Amino acid sequence: MVAPSGPERFMGLSLHGTARSAPADAIGFEQNMEPAPSSSLPTFFLPHGGGPCFFMEWTMGPPDTWRKMAAWLGQLGASLGTRPKAAVVISGHWEAEDFTLTSGAHPPLLYDYSGFPPATYALEYPAPGSPALAERVVDLLGQAGIRARSDAERGFDHGVFIPFKVIYPQADVPLVQLSLQAGLDPATHLRAGRALAPLRKAGVLIAGSGMSYHNMRGLMSGGVLADSDRFDAWLTRAACAPAAPAREEMLEQWALAPAARSAHPREEHLLPLMVAAGAGAEDLGRKVFTDRVLGATVSAFRFG
Repeated sequence: MVAPSGPERFMGLSLHGTARSAPADAIGFEQNMEPAPSSSLPTFFLPHGGGPCFFMEWTMGPPDTWRKMAAWLGQLGASLGTRPKAAVVISGHWEAEDFTLTSGAHPPLLYDYSGFPPATYALEYPAPGSPALAERVVDLLGQAGIRARSDAERGFDHGVFIPFKVIYPQADVPLVQLSLQAGLDPATHLRAGRALAPLRKAGVLIAGSGMSYHNMRGLMSGGVLADSDRFDAWLTRAACAPAAPAREEMLEQWALAPAARSAHPREEHLLPLMVAAGAGAEDLGRKVFTDRVLGATVSAFRFG
């Protein structure tokens, strides 16, 4: 672990953001959604850690618990080879009756965690929103027969701003957060992802932010969690299936997987994977990160 250099740094990461960026529509994100000159961007299912874990001294386990995850997130942006025009992020921390988009030009931050050091409630991440992108997402979902709406007041929860503060610390990539749909139906979320696939050719990064294992009682119990290994092995086979139809068929039936309900007593942290996998369209998936965190195997996947 990189030692903090003063109270405003942890793991080499600054706790505070840069000056507020320009609105998304002023920095190159076009309402007409013309294709970006580069090839289609991949989609990701990424782990967002535990609360503000990357920006504090971790005391609920080994101090380097989140070091490998932070390092992987820190290189993700550069691994794309190009800077996205914007990103749509699906977090496991927002559910709504209909799919809902943040549509404010400057969304605030929601410190939706508790019991952490005071400094973590003063974190800054002034990434701009993109009303135009939010409108486009609502339109794409509507064309697919999926009800969606926008919310100009909603801010970014920690499933968005914590990982993206590591990925793009300068807060210079416009973000739009997409909620989960209440009911948490995997087929519906896969279908929503498929509807958003055209955004990839327009230079938009699509990222599902959750955890591949999310049993809090298990994580706090100590020791190696064998059920997490069993579920991760199945999840890897599903996400990395040799064809998209097989991938979607397996993911729709995730609750029948070995140790499924042990890994996810409730599936809100897994459902962002369905959107990312659906948006991957025909592109194959691959595991791009794995680590043992608080005894559990936690993984990330890329499509495309």
